[in-house]
Amino acid sequence: MDVNPDIFREYDIRGVVDRDLTPEVAELLGKGYGTYVQQPERDVHRVSVGYDARLSSPAFAEALTRGIASTGVNVIQIGMVATPTLYFSLYHLDVGGGVMITGSHNPPEFNGFKLGVGKTTIYGDEIQAVRQIIDEGAFATGQGTITEQDVGDAYADAIVGRLGTIGRPLHVVVDAGNGMGGVYGPHILREIGAEVTELYCEVDGHFPNHHPDPTVPEYLTDLIAKVQETGVQLGIAWDGDADRIGVVDAQGRIVWGDQLMMFFSREVLSARPGAPIIFDVKCSQGLVEEIERLGGIPVMYKTGHSLIKNKMREDGAPLAGEMSGHLFFADQYFGYDDALYAAARFVRLLAAQEKSLAEWVDELPRYYATPETRVECPEERKAAIVAQMVSYFQARYEVNTIDGARIQFGDGWGLIRASNTQPVLVLRFEARTPKRLDEIEDIVVQKLQEIAPEIEVPL
Repeated sequence: MDVNPDIFREYDIRGVVDRDLTPEVAELLGKGYGTYVQQPERDVHRVSVGYDARLSSPAFAEALTRGIASTGVNVIQIGMVATPTLYFSLYHLDVGGGVMITGSHNPPEFNGFKLGVGKTTIYGDEIQAVRQIIDEGAFATGQGTITEQDVGDAYADAIVGRLGTIGRPLHVVVDAGNGMGGVYGPHILREIGAEVTELYCEVDGHFPNHHPDPTVPEYLTDLIAKVQETGVQLGIAWDGDADRIGVVDAQGRIVWGDQLMMFFSREVLSARPGAPIIFDVKCSQGLVEEIERLGGIPVMYKTGHSLIKNKMREDGAPLAGEMSGHLFFADQYFGYDDALYAAARFVRLLAAQEKSLAEWVDELPRYYATPETRVECPEERKAAIVAQMVSYFQARYEVNTIDGARIQFGDGWGLIRASNTQPVLVLRFEARTPKRLDEIEDIVVQKLQEIAPEIEVPL
């Protein structure tokens, strides 16, 4: 059968359930992946498989496992887990790779697959190599075994064991959005000594209360209300597979991923002076300034969990992060993105300070920024539109093209890049004053609408 080539993205596989992704496609993916990992340069013969709370995920897990085993690779099924739990299994179990079935923060009709080899996930040409194996139907054959093993307790224990207990009592409200964070997050936070009030921590793949995406302000409304109702200083939210974190303070302000990076950089750079800190192109200029102030080396890089993890290894960076709430710790941890570890470590960091989170936020470098805006765009048009924007603005301004176009205006910047996971363009803007922010936004959006008048920008 034909498999839609568009599901093979830069750093994972994503598609619409029952259109792009079916159990039959999942089985083919299993055969392709199983064949790929056995090639001599990888020589993998045992892998782990986990899946998230989405309604389609269990059937995909069963079909994928069947496909992998048919190539002669042994499979350890770890069940319904958070994505960082699957990553943990790559270290905890005797496996040479693993697959996580998750739609992450994408809309409910989507699902996807993150493919791991060794201790990390593959991306780019390696994902395309799996696609090529499937297209050619050149599958290995064999009779791999299928076993089950629970790693959830070991995963939680690994986090608590590394962090210890907090220095003073701290009350936290958490919102799991009925995703996988609710399985582990409250337990981990209580184990390190926090008091926890739970919102939507029961796993439900219908996501009945709100979609689990902590980068969208409207999905944090209930968390903000509960934080203010209870009078606590901190609220934490996780996305559906718990690899992305959102934070709010007592005033109801969202503490974005780049701001969390500023706080964590203080802790990490105090122990690792001069270390590189990696962040994606959507992050604030304030993060650059804060890393430099702390004696670190700011490294701007492409958006994408697999890309960031690879860059961390190349540069030996102890910390990395994305505006979207992916936070990666090689300092005292494994180096993958884990929003449950990040939540517990942030609680520990905050409990060690006399100031409240709101007081910390007040001290951050002052910039004005828009939230990340996702503009629907046909998949086949994304790259061409961004290329035209790069060409136009490079002739007039300094433009960082590491990932799309980050246009530097001196007192602010504008970003346009193609999403690697959805048929959208991503825009974000920042400036030193609200007036200048509006001006920069107008400059970029007007040019985008000249180049692509069919694109509707909801600003």
